[in-house]
Amino acid sequence: MLSKNNISTGLLLGAILPGITLFVFWFLFKNQVVFMHKPGIPYFTAFAINLFIIRYFYGKGADKTGNGIAMISFLFMLAIFIFKLQS
Repeated sequence: MLSKNNISTGLLLGAILPGITLFVFWFLFKNQVVFMHKPGIPYFTAFAINLFIIRYFYGKGADKTGNGIAMISFLFMLAIFIFKLQS
């Protein structure tokens, strides 16, 4: 799956990796760790992980996969900004 260079692979990877990161923050840390009272830290951490993954795929020459990850990352951050941080 990772050897394919297409946008759908990038969209899939871009959706799975932040999901894993959010799982770690929500279910494993469950109010045990305080992040300076900032509600957006777990989401921005998930976004930062995607940025490193994007850089890796662009460095490998898999531009279409990197574009798919970038698209889902920016849609993810836009949704978080609209639904979570504005309320």
